[in-house]
Parts: sequence; structure tokens; C-alpha cells
Amino acid sequence: MLQRYLVEGRIEAGCDEAGRGCLAGPVTAAAVILPPDFENELLNDSKQLTERQRDQLRPIIEREAVAWAVAMVSPQEIDRINILAASILAMHRAIDQLAVRPEALLIDGNRFRPYPGIPHTTIVKGDGKMMSIAAASVLAKTHRDELMRRLAADYPQYGWDRNKGYPTREHRAAIAVHGTTPHHRLTFQLLEQPTLFDGILDQ
Repeated sequence: MLQRYLVEGRIEAGCDEAGRGCLAGPVTAAAVILPPDFENELLNDSKQLTERQRDQLRPIIEREAVAWAVAMVSPQEIDRINILAASILAMHRAIDQLAVRPEALLIDGNRFRPYPGIPHTTIVKGDGKMMSIAAASVLAKTHRDELMRRLAADYPQYGWDRNKGYPTREHRAAIAVHGTTPHHRLTFQLLEQPTLFDGILDQ
């Protein structure tokens, strides 16, 4: 059962990111302030939901939230500052865009850089504990997936409409054959590494 708030009566924004482990595309974060009486029995950590369920929830969250925002950090920025810093930067950018200023931030995970003037609490697996973080996880995931489907139209060989940029065997095989695109994270391990067993077979 998800909790509505950490401190009753306080304006809390839940924050989460999507796409941290991908080989291509941006890392995407969302910040969501839900009304104190928000209810939806489907809402959960986005990883526990089907794509169809996430797509059902997105317009409900966007319509009923007190405020919400989604922000992205590009692959080039990720390569420059590293993925952890980029994930936190994406959350800061989402918070920047909120139409209502929260009194506190609830952050999924255990790492965050303080946002100026707003206290935060990190919550490990918070997307499965707090409603606002779960809502942020749904928005971050659906907005990023939507972008990757659009990019897949220009680069169909990588299967981004299916793998959304994650390191699947199909995606890595396509990189080996076709090389990288401007949307790939060049500091990531893009190709499969040979195992010791593979090396023995090659001798």
C-alpha cells in the first residue's frame, strides 16, 4: 500500500528518473505533487506495471496532479558529467519547472544533490512506497518511452521502439553492425564483452 505523504499537511513533490541504464537516449526525470486525497488503485512503481497500465495512468496523473513536470538530460551531457550526476540534474530541471513550489522533496534512491531552498528525503525503492514518487516514475517512464519510439522511426535498425535504448542483445548487435548514432552514450559499454569462455573458443 503506497503512502500518500511522508509528513501530513506538507506540500511534497515526488521525484524519480527513467533510463539510467540505457545505452541510448536521454535520462528523464519527473517531479509530481499530488493532491492529499489522490487515489488510484492501479498506481505503483512503474516497473511493476505493464506498458498499457502506465499509459492509462499518465493522463490521470497529469490531469489530477497539483503540479507536475518532466525534464531530460541528453546523451552528450551524460557523457560529460556521468550518469549519476545527469540523473540528479534531470530531477533538478523537473523541479525547476513545477508550477507550485513544494515544501519538501521525496527522492527515489539514496543519492541526491540538495536542491536550493527545499529540503529533501531520499527513499530507497521509494517508487514502491510513496504515491508521489510512483506517479513521478510513471511520468518519467512514459515520456521517455514516447521519445524513444519517435527516435526509432529515424533509426529503425536499433529496435528502440521495443528496447527503448536498453542494453538488449538486439540493441548491442545493431551497434556492432551499424555503429553509433548521435543518441548513443559513448561513455557506456556499448558492445558485448567477450567472456573467458569465448576467448578459449577463439584460440
